[in-house]
Parts: sequence; C-alpha cells; structure tokens
Amino acid sequence: MFQLIKTEGTARRGEFVTPHGTVQTPAFMNVATCGAIKGAVSALDLKNIKCQVQLCNTYHLHLRPGDDKVKALGGLHRFTRWDGPILTDSGGFQVFSLAKLRNIKEEGVYFNSHIDGRKIFMGPEESMTIQSHLGSTIAMAFDECVENPSPYQYTKDSVARTTHWLKRCMARMDELNRMDGTLNKEQMLFGINQGGTYHDLRTDHMKEIAELGLDGYAIGGLAVGEPTEVMYEIIETVEPFAPKDKIRYLMGVGTPVNILEAVYRGVDLFDCVMPSRNARHGQLFTREGVRNLNNAKYELDERPIDEHCDCPTCRNFSRAYLRHLLKSGEMLGMRLAVMHNLYFYNNLMEVIRKELDNGTFTKFYEKYRAILGVRI
Repeated sequence: MFQLIKTEGTARRGEFVTPHGTVQTPAFMNVATCGAIKGAVSALDLKNIKCQVQLCNTYHLHLRPGDDKVKALGGLHRFTRWDGPILTDSGGFQVFSLAKLRNIKEEGVYFNSHIDGRKIFMGPEESMTIQSHLGSTIAMAFDECVENPSPYQYTKDSVARTTHWLKRCMARMDELNRMDGTLNKEQMLFGINQGGTYHDLRTDHMKEIAELGLDGYAIGGLAVGEPTEVMYEIIETVEPFAPKDKIRYLMGVGTPVNILEAVYRGVDLFDCVMPSRNARHGQLFTREGVRNLNNAKYELDERPIDEHCDCPTCRNFSRAYLRHLLKSGEMLGMRLAVMHNLYFYNNLMEVIRKELDNGTFTKFYEKYRAILGVRI
C-alpha cells in the first residue's frame, strides 16, 4: 500500500495506494471537519487547488448530522461529492478537548456533547463503527490525547490504555469489514503513537504498535502547547522505530515551516486547520512569508496575494479587493482567502515532492525554513 520511492537523508518520497486513489507523498490533507472546508469551499473546489486527501471528523459528524444518516445517504464520498481518499479522525482528540464533562474509563470515555450537553459514550468499538458508517478510506484508531506536559505516570498509563484500545479497534474493524452492508470493506486503519514529551514512552510505544502490521502510523499528541523544538525532537526520537514500509502521519501540524521541518525528519502526511482558519482572518501564506491583509498598506495594492502563485484567487483578484471583502465581512473574501492558503499548502507539497525527485530537497529546505515563517 505504501511504496517508498526514494529518500534524501531522512526525508522520504513515496506513493500511498488506497481504495480511492493513489496519494503522492509527502502530502497535506485538507480539513473538512463536518464534511466541508470552513470558508465556503466545497469538495469540487478542492479539485482545483491540488488537494489529494480530504479529512473529516468522527466526533463532529456523529453529533451532527449523525453517522447513521451519512451511511443512509451513501457515505462521505457520496455525501460530500469528494471521490478521492478520505481520512476520518477517530474523535479522540475532540472528546478530550471539546467535551464539557468527560470520564475516562478502560472501556472508553463518557462525556457530554459540546453542542447540547447530552450524554454520550465513545470507545474503540463505537469509534470504528461510526467511521465504518461514514465509509472513509482511512480510519484512525481511538486514542487518548494527554495535555503537554502531563505527569510521567499518568502519561505511561495513558499509553497503555491507547494500546489496548488500538487492539480493540483492530478487532472491531475486522468484524465490520466482513459484514454485509458495510460501505467500504477495504477501510484502512492507522495506529497513533502517544507518550507526551517523554522520549522513552514514545519509542517504547512506537516499537510496540509497529509490530501490529497496521496500514499506517501516526504521531499524535504534539502541537498542543509544547515548544516547537520539543516537537521536532520527539519526531527525531520516534522516526527510527516507525516502520520504513508504512506511511507516517504527523497529526494536526502545522505551519509551512513545521511541515518542511517534519518532512526533513521523515514524515509523509500532514493535516491542520491553520491554512483555512488563518485565511478567514486575513493571514495569507506566500513564498516570501506570511502576509496580513488587514494592514492598511494593502488598501490600494493591485498586486495578487503572491506574485509567484497561480491559484484561482491570485490569477483574478488583487490584495486591495480581498482586503476590502474581508474588512466588509463578505463571505467571498473568506472563500477566496481560504482557497489561496489551501492551494499554497498543496502546491508547497508538490514542490517538495519535485525537489525530492530531483535530489535537491536539502538545498530547498535550508533556504525556505528561514523564509516561510517570516511576517511580511
């Protein structure tokens, strides 16, 4: 399912074959939490901005409209009209970050909905069932995401719980994929490495789950408050123990610089709400750094957001017009800004792949790690 084409240092160039198409890696997944990109961007728009994978969220879709309804409507692919690979997050992170009240037990988590307060239970079996109803290409295992920092002993116990839950996820997915009426009987499962910022817990956990022969391996529980350099250290610590022949996914990361640094350290797959969230507030990513369109200097600027970009927004509209739309609260402003930022991320990944193909990634990395995060 994952073919490693070549490496440059620790950086990897590969192809990930799924039931819904082949993903060229490294790749960025565009986050459509509730089945849509925030900012009025549809699955059809994603085709025009070089998207390869759409990511949707189990927790949110379970609460609204309900995974049973999505299944009745033919699953996420038919529901959203996206025909490429879809990854569904297990809901674990949202349970721990959004739930008003929660009680973690060995069997799973009891919590109150952040929408209406109703009581809900979610465990490994429930998460797998919901994701099966959604019919996604890739399902994520249900895990516990702890705060950074957390006490060592609690983190160690949490890692053990996550491992037990992973094995239950595997058993339940195997059952679901053999049932009549299952939308995607080839649904894949990724396990998640946890361990907070403790190097020994991280490496021990990766060694343990690497033996389970999963379809892919994610590094979770990072980019949640720890210093950026600590995140890079954890990636470097875990990387030697992640299976070489399986895709590697860094969850919830991040800025263009974060992605560049993680590719350099051997990561293949990324997701983050940052490009769409920041765009809706006028923060646009470019090859020269980060541009804030709220600044008055753009009031009469007729140039595109990024003069090196050929996204639909940059081909047709000026900085001045986009600034006006955003300041006026026009939905079109958010839509155009989000499309630019998502295109920038997807195009950045395409450029990184080409640099890896040409054996020039290290040179590219050294140049742009100091540029992409600069505030213009």
